[in-house]
This record gives sequence, structure tokens and C-alpha cells, in this order.
Amino acid sequence: LFRERFNIRVHTRSDVLSIDRGNRTITVCDLVSGEKRTEAYDALVLSPGASALRPPLPGIDLPGIFTLRTIPDSRVIRKWIDEHQAQRAVVVGGGFIGLEMAENLSHRNLTVTVIEMLSQVLPPLDPEIAAFVEERLRKQGVTLALGDGVAGFEAAPDAGLVVKSQGGNIYEADLVILAIGVRPETALARSAGLEIGSRGGIQVDEHMQTNDPAIWAVGDAVEVRDWNLGQNTLVPLAGPAARQGRIAADVICGRPSHFRGVQGTAICGVFGLQVAATGASEKALVRAGDTDFEKIYLHPAQHAGYFPGAKRMHLKLLFRKSNGRILGAQAVGEEGVDRRIDVIAMAIQKEGTVYDLEEAELCYAPQFGGAKDAVNFAGMIAA
Repeated sequence: LFRERFNIRVHTRSDVLSIDRGNRTITVCDLVSGEKRTEAYDALVLSPGASALRPPLPGIDLPGIFTLRTIPDSRVIRKWIDEHQAQRAVVVGGGFIGLEMAENLSHRNLTVTVIEMLSQVLPPLDPEIAAFVEERLRKQGVTLALGDGVAGFEAAPDAGLVVKSQGGNIYEADLVILAIGVRPETALARSAGLEIGSRGGIQVDEHMQTNDPAIWAVGDAVEVRDWNLGQNTLVPLAGPAARQGRIAADVICGRPSHFRGVQGTAICGVFGLQVAATGASEKALVRAGDTDFEKIYLHPAQHAGYFPGAKRMHLKLLFRKSNGRILGAQAVGEEGVDRRIDVIAMAIQKEGTVYDLEEAELCYAPQFGGAKDAVNFAGMIAA
């Protein structure tokens, strides 16, 4: 499809071993034949992504302990569940991937325990918003072990695994999913002498260009600027990665494009709940030493209350006390969360204020929203 539609040659099962920056060539190994070849480039784009963390804990390499990065990874996990008639799963990490795995394993009728080192699930969120997700998880039969990290793994005497926590707790499992985060894949860039940033990602400028004028880098492997806080950060999200790819292509073709930074807009589905966020959290603002902010909470329905099926949302808005500029928002509910966070994300991008939210003209019909939408209400309360 890529060849016919775009005239792009795609080489799967091919591993790039090294970059010769002086001669502008790469060495490629065909993983099927083992044959090595050299390819020349005028412009090189690195997009190796990020790899799932697999810390050097005792027993980490025992059979039945998995990470999830690719579709083949998911097939291996499904095969293990079927072949071993797995009934108990431990998910290490309560972030987006960990909770999505917990839900899907639960749908496969496995008993699921989530172990999270922090005192809440979904670490990017503030704890009072994450609490709604924790309540839903528990109602669905998921056991949460919060504020406790994993110390190691052992093979159980009667097959299966034993997961030992730092707090001295023991959990029996037929499989373990490691979902404790990702690390930028920078080995190729490092070996080529490209600059690595303070957060461990490939250093790029606003044009996605590395310190080599013929090499660009995009996606989960690069460091980016937090648009709100002005700090370098790692944000492994598909939306920003796709934008970076387009910007690198523009620049390579001579167009004056630049990447403005990331807001961290993200959404996750957990047992019928939508939980989403954009911009800065209160935790992030406090960590950055920022004191010029205020927060408000509201709990509107996703559409007009008199129309059948109205469901409650919980929304938190953060903004500057000095001028009302919107800094971030988080929301959780069964319906309508995505639309509200998307609207606020756009307002943040345009450096909008809570007064702009008051005046925002949004779609209204009783089955979709109120004449005063949740976004309007947030602006009114904040103003």
C-alpha cells in the first residue's frame, strides 16, 4: 500500500546497526537472511520509539512475565493465557497501559491485581480525580495495591509466579504484565554521537533537527518542551509524535515548520469511564514552584439534565490567578469527557482565559449538552 500510494519503499525485518554521519550512510542487517548492506541518505529521520521498562529485579526473566509494546506482544500474552488456562494476573504499574491491560484481562475473566508504587493510579492526574477511577476499578473486582512497589519474582512450587512487594506482601499470579513506563530508544543515536537531553531523550530543536544538520528525530525517542511550564520533558503520545513527523517532513522539504511543544492531552477508557487531561496538573505546577494558579471543581451532567440518560462528569480546571489564563484541566465521567477536554485543550493552545470559556459558543441540543455547557460553567465559576 505504501509503495503503490506514496512510492515509499518499506523494509520490514531490517535492523539499522549504525550510522556513518561523515559519509551519510547507514548499515542495515536483513534479519531473515543475515545479510548486511549500506544505504546512503541525504536526510535521515530517526523514529525508534520507546521500549517498555524491564528493571533488573530478582526473577524478572521468569516465564510468564511480559511487557506490552507491539501487536505481536499482545498475541504472545493471549497465547500464554490460553495455553496455561491463566486465572490470576498481576499488573505492575497503574498508568494508562496498566489500567487498559487490567480491564482487558478482567474481560478475559482473570482475577486482576494492580501494583502501583505511587499512592494513586494514573500518575499524571491529580489524586482527587484519580480517586474516581480507583473506585470504578474496585467495583469491577480489580484489587489495587497502591503505595507499594515490586521487590522481585519467584516461580511458585505448583506452577505460576509469586510476586513479592517492597512492603512485604505476596501476590500469586499465572502471568505478570510490566507496565511501569517506557524509556526512549536512544542506542543508535548515542552510538552515532548525537546529543542526548537531560531527560534521556534525543535532543532536537523546534524543527525536530538533531545536532547533525542531516538528521532529524521524532516520536517517543525525543525530548520535547512542555508548552505550559517551559521545561524539557518526555511525552510518549501518538498525537505529538504524528505532528513531529509532519514537521520534520516539512523542514526536509524546505518549508518553515516548527514544533511548539506539548500539552500532554490524553484520554483513557477504564471500565466504561472516560478519564482525560490536558495541560498542567496541580502536582506539576507545585513541583515547578509555580504559585500563581487557582483551581475549581464542577460536577455537571454531560447533557441537559431533563433529557433521559444524563450522566455526571467531574471536572477540574487550573488557571492563573493573575490573568485568568487556562493552565490545565482534568475530567472523568462516562460520557462527554473527550469533547470538553478537547475544547479546553484548544483554548490552552490559543492562550485562552477562563473568560474565553465563559463566552465559548458550543454545540447545543439537549441530547448533546446544555445551553450553558460544562465548559461555559467552568469558565463562569473560575471567573
